Amino acid sequence: MIAPDTLGNGDSCPPAPGDAPDIRYFADAHRRTLDAMGVSAFDAYGSHTGGNIAVELAIGRPGAVRALILDGMAVYATDEQADMLAHYAPEVAVDQTGSQLNWAWHFVRDNALFWPWFRRDAAHLRKVGLPAPEVLHEKVVEVLKAVRSYHHSYRAAFAYDKRARLPLVSVRTLVACAEDDMLLEYLDAVMTLMPDAQRLVTPGNATPDRAEATAAALSAWLDQA
Repeated sequence: MIAPDTLGNGDSCPPAPGDAPDIRYFADAHRRTLDAMGVSAFDAYGSHTGGNIAVELAIGRPGAVRALILDGMAVYATDEQADMLAHYAPEVAVDQTGSQLNWAWHFVRDNALFWPWFRRDAAHLRKVGLPAPEVLHEKVVEVLKAVRSYHHSYRAAFAYDKRARLPLVSVRTLVACAEDDMLLEYLDAVMTLMPDAQRLVTPGNATPDRAEATAAALSAWLDQA
């Protein structure tokens, strides 16, 4: 298994200064990584933003991508898309008061409580409960590592025209989503755009048992090829 960071996330460097990265930009970084590693054919798995990147990999290299798993994809209405672009991923300044620490904690915590996280009211409650403090901490650390550049990939994902791009995928595809994923409501819309794909609702990964069951289901689908 190869799990590359998205540029500007994890331990990866950010996009080059002055670039206006879109999803194709991030997909090209993955292509160059795979080329440098000598990987010519592979199965691609992508979740949320990573799903968009995987779509572009499959469109750009249908002969290289043997099978594609999209786990949690959204197809936003125009007003939803504009709202997400305006509010979901603000550019965060790092300052000597440590305001970025407080912002990152609430960004991660509120993502577990509300969807979207910035709509903090009863109508937008997720009702799945907070993860363990250790899980929150680990996610916050990952956000802080990329706090200067995380917004580029989020904004690229929200701006991505899935209605135009998803129908162009020609490889064998599984459209999956966890039963507790906030994007489950969009699963039918994704299937409409990819009528030849297969559909799967998974147990997700909230517990080790659920994660094991989900991994087994995805592996079984890959093994059908």
